[in-house]
Amino acid sequence: MVAGLPVLICRPGERAVALAAAIEAAGFPVANLDAMALKALPESPAMRRAWLDFDLFHKVVVISPFAAECLHHALDRYWPQLPLGTAWYAVGAATAEALHERLGIRVRVPPGAAGEDTSEALLQLASLRSLEGQRVLLVAGEGGRTLLADTLASRGARVTRLALYRRRLQPPPPALQDCLARGEFRALVVSSGEILEHLARWCTRATLNQPLIVSSRRLATLADNLGFRTPVVAPGATPAALACAVAAACDPQDADVDQDDLEKG
Repeated sequence: MVAGLPVLICRPGERAVALAAAIEAAGFPVANLDAMALKALPESPAMRRAWLDFDLFHKVVVISPFAAECLHHALDRYWPQLPLGTAWYAVGAATAEALHERLGIRVRVPPGAAGEDTSEALLQLASLRSLEGQRVLLVAGEGGRTLLADTLASRGARVTRLALYRRRLQPPPPALQDCLARGEFRALVVSSGEILEHLARWCTRATLNQPLIVSSRRLATLADNLGFRTPVVAPGATPAALACAVAAACDPQDADVDQDDLEKG
């Protein structure tokens, strides 16, 4: 019986709430695998130097919404009024929205023609192509890909990379591990390669045959390599984009549509 099966998500922290709400609004029940936790790191000497010298950076690149939150809390202590002239960049729309809401700044994002919110897409911006003599602050979490830092440095930038938080992978609750292994879910939504590789240990043939929604072509390639049958690339990593992809990948007749919503519309 498909009607009661959930869409499985695995987005950490508060971002999971918005994603679940968007998918539920499309008529599908949701369960969070809770496969990753985020924890802000205590201030280090390197962080303190960067905050004190913040006005010396020409550009600031922020990797994720949680990095934006951590950055906001730090700057609120050191810079009640932000220095002028800084160019701000975000890898995705959700990160840009968090920066705008917290700091009231204009943020550059990957060009629409790129079709996705990724580091590769952000690097297509003309203002990031020639960086000779410029200081760039890259705000991220521990670990992760080095593509942005390496590419910006190769283009002449003096890059300072600050890890403001730690990601911790954790097993899903036992009941959801069983759902994953048995393929007893309507779709799986993943927007992180690290999480997708982590979840692979609970995947079986039944799992791999279910719809998988990912947020970039790079993740789709990883999913192919892991054996997923038909990964669907959403038009971005925002809750709306992922929910739209879920609705397109699943039979609309299987959705648990709220009768009150039908009567309203």
